[in-house]
Amino acid sequence: MNKILKYTLIGTGSVVGVAVAGAAYLAATFNPNDYKDRIIQTVKESKQRDLRLDGDITLSFFPSIGANLGKVSLSEYKSDHQFAAVESARVSLALMPLLSKKVVVDEVAVSGLQATLVKHKDGTTNIDDLLGKNEKKTEEKQQVEFDIASVSIEKTALTYRDEGTGAQYAIKDLNLHTGRIANGVPGKVDLAATVQANQPKLDINTQLKTTLTFDLDKQQYRVEGLDLQANGVALDIANLKLQASGDANADMTTQEFGAQKFALKASGVKGKDNFEASLDAPALSLTKDKFSGDKLTLNAKLDGAMGNLVALLSVPGVEGNAKAFKVGALTLDLDLKQPEQAFKVKLSSPLSGNFEAQQFDFSNLVLAVNASGDKLPNKSVSSEMKGRVQVDAAKQTVQANLAGGLLQSQVKAKVGVNGFAEPAINFDVDVDQFDADLYMPKKTAEASKAAAPEQPLDLSALRKLNLDGSLRIGSLKVANVKTSNVRLNMKARNGQINVAPLSANLYQGSMNGSVSVNAQTTPSITVNQSLNGVNVAALTKDAADFDTLEGKGNVGLNLSMRGDTVSAMKKALNGTMSLNLADGAIKGINIAKKLREAQGMLGKGGASAQTQSADNAEKTDFSELKASFKVNSGVAHNEDLSLKSPLLRVSGNGDIDIGNDRMNYLAKATLAKTLEGQGGKDMVGGITVPVRVSGPFADLKYTLDFGAMVGEAVKEKVKTEVKTKLQDQLKENLKGLFK
Repeated sequence: MNKILKYTLIGTGSVVGVAVAGAAYLAATFNPNDYKDRIIQTVKESKQRDLRLDGDITLSFFPSIGANLGKVSLSEYKSDHQFAAVESARVSLALMPLLSKKVVVDEVAVSGLQATLVKHKDGTTNIDDLLGKNEKKTEEKQQVEFDIASVSIEKTALTYRDEGTGAQYAIKDLNLHTGRIANGVPGKVDLAATVQANQPKLDINTQLKTTLTFDLDKQQYRVEGLDLQANGVALDIANLKLQASGDANADMTTQEFGAQKFALKASGVKGKDNFEASLDAPALSLTKDKFSGDKLTLNAKLDGAMGNLVALLSVPGVEGNAKAFKVGALTLDLDLKQPEQAFKVKLSSPLSGNFEAQQFDFSNLVLAVNASGDKLPNKSVSSEMKGRVQVDAAKQTVQANLAGGLLQSQVKAKVGVNGFAEPAINFDVDVDQFDADLYMPKKTAEASKAAAPEQPLDLSALRKLNLDGSLRIGSLKVANVKTSNVRLNMKARNGQINVAPLSANLYQGSMNGSVSVNAQTTPSITVNQSLNGVNVAALTKDAADFDTLEGKGNVGLNLSMRGDTVSAMKKALNGTMSLNLADGAIKGINIAKKLREAQGMLGKGGASAQTQSADNAEKTDFSELKASFKVNSGVAHNEDLSLKSPLLRVSGNGDIDIGNDRMNYLAKATLAKTLEGQGGKDMVGGITVPVRVSGPFADLKYTLDFGAMVGEAVKEKVKTEVKTKLQDQLKENLKGLFK
């Protein structure tokens, strides 16, 4: 046995010695640079490309067989344009494994590599000839065993260009350094590069450090201690900063994937908004049959026009399979801070679903909202809604059934959504009460004085609205107008919104009718409403702080308007209006009183026209007031005014210029003839006095034409005297006839 071992060692040593001696001799006598021209010519003949070998070629034979190349470049196919170039490269193979017909790569080192890959419009590429797609491969596949001591790639730039789409991608300043790379052996990886693209827009600097373990035979891969950092521009996000860490594994044969202690952080600027986000996943597991995960946490922060928004999504645990899954209690916390108010929103619900059917069920959803701010009622508002939400992604439908407190209201709502790209929404909502004015900006004295330029109406959001549903509100206050038992049905599509019927109780009466809005081009609005038994004084006072008319009765509106601004709509107002009131008054002037005061002027001959401003302490009472208006281009014209009281009759005609907030109206007032004064029969009894109302609404002027009244009085006196004289003469003649 000892002799066998002895002779074996001697034989092996002899073989190794001969091999070393042969390698030494070959290295001393063989110069590969002598064959440069032949290599260049061979490449030219076989590949139709120009090869340049500007640097020296050196070979090594022990302990590794390797080659060192200096500066090398290769042209495009049948062209002198450069395809690829390298400053220097070294590749070596382990010597001993070659004796057993195994190829073991020992070392790879490349510096200054530059290459451009082009995909032409016809689908071919500029490396098809190098890949030998048209050549028959008859050689047997050689077994390659990866056992690389190290890989070093420096100062490398790679470009890909698609001539058909115009897309271009580039990897610049690529630097890669690794430790040992071998089957089943953990190896360090250190990578840095700049990635640029135009479709989508990218300009990212990346750095990656990790430990990689792989088994090519079993197709198993594992990454440990991942440390990824990236910064730059991506899509429409500027100043992007990205950090990722953790462990991950994949088994391609069994289709199993997993992640442990995975964490992701990102920040950047989107438009004018700053954002931050982080994701923590302690453990995730995914197989062909099932998946599971421990607590998943997502944090997000957004600073921008809407304020400071902080979001927290927490999933305590998830488990499921390829079809169905369950989440114990999904929670989402949102914290929004704005300069004048802050909101905290919390959503929680168990979640179950079916991936195959694409159906998801939030079976016990709780949505809580807390708002705070100086302009909110009592500086704080709390709400909580509960219910169920079901999502069918395959059919693109959402069904929600919610009830509870919303702001200061109790709400019951059924909402359905069909289609995600252009959603069609149907709804059925009950609200006990809502005061919209509590949430609208308050007008200040300074703001009311400031003559800010009028802003155009923006109804663009209505153009894609697709709604169909009904809304009921027990009591509602909007713009200081109070209503109750509000009922409306709404349909909206393609920018056309129709609300019909629209009914409510208001100010001791009721309203019923419809409203439609067309937002497709220039906004237009049509109103068709009947108000019955309404206290007009209370309504106009609350709606427009207009305190001129009193009474209770009916108002009819059939109006249309069109324009880009409110003032333009007022000037384009067309349609009809009607008024029928009882037991009221017109504030600003007491016509009957003025006429009685004028009786003294008649006797003294001092009567003339008088003009006065409106005086809200004075009013003209009436038992009945009727009028109808035809509205054209913002001007309401009336011809049939009829005001009656026991002692006064008023008729008239004129214009109310709604578009310019002015009026020019001529009324004719007549005192009843039964009116008696201190001196017996009143001289102005039954005489008509013109009363002109003119000027802007904010400063109306009343002009009473007493001069005309005097003329009427003189005519009346002459008529009376002539009549009396004729009667006396008739009596005398009759007496003479019967004597």
